[in-house]
Amino acid sequence: MSKRAVLEVIALDVEDALAAQAGGADRLELVTDMAADGLTPSASTVAAIRAAVDIDVRVMLRLADGFSAGDVERLVRVAQEMRGIGAEEFVLGFLGADGDVDLGAVERVAGALEGCRWTFHRAIDRAADRDALRKQLADFSGLDTYLTAGAAGGVDEGLPVLLAEARRRGEPGYQQQLLVGGGLRLDHVPTLLEGGIDAFHIGGAARPGGWDGPVSAEAVAEWRRVLGD
Repeated sequence: MSKRAVLEVIALDVEDALAAQAGGADRLELVTDMAADGLTPSASTVAAIRAAVDIDVRVMLRLADGFSAGDVERLVRVAQEMRGIGAEEFVLGFLGADGDVDLGAVERVAGALEGCRWTFHRAIDRAADRDALRKQLADFSGLDTYLTAGAAGGVDEGLPVLLAEARRRGEPGYQQQLLVGGGLRLDHVPTLLEGGIDAFHIGGAARPGGWDGPVSAEAVAEWRRVLGD
């Protein structure tokens, strides 16, 4: 029997989290401020969501729009605060001005996670050399996932890259799971599944009313049906 594909849904609050779980989501990405493409939520929101659901929860560690780390010491403090309230999984990713991975920032923040599992997010889609980035991060403790559309412009543009990277799974730098998100639509799913991709990330697709409206359990359930139960 084939392994169930992972469905991760962006949640902004407890209402979103409950609807996503009811629809069949396997994991949540917790953020705030989608106008800035998702920043770190408050500790109180994280605590409330973790208390409300029993699926996995990954907390965004990102303090400002863009992919620069900014105030690394503050990021470390935020990471420690989230660990202190019981957060166990995270999302992060930082680039330097040249488009290379900011190894120093990633190392400092990931080090504060004490071995927790984490996702390197769509900063990879803005990297100067995504293969080099993967190889530089290959042995980082806790890194188990890359959230990527394959290209900055989204899955329509990045589909060939996603399929090519899926074929390399297991190579140095390619052991992590590919979590596909960014302009992802249901009609992309059959090709991605056939290509061996087994994790999917949705945000706006779970919200028929747009980002001003809540996650719809029915919309999530439709994704769960297409991905398989």
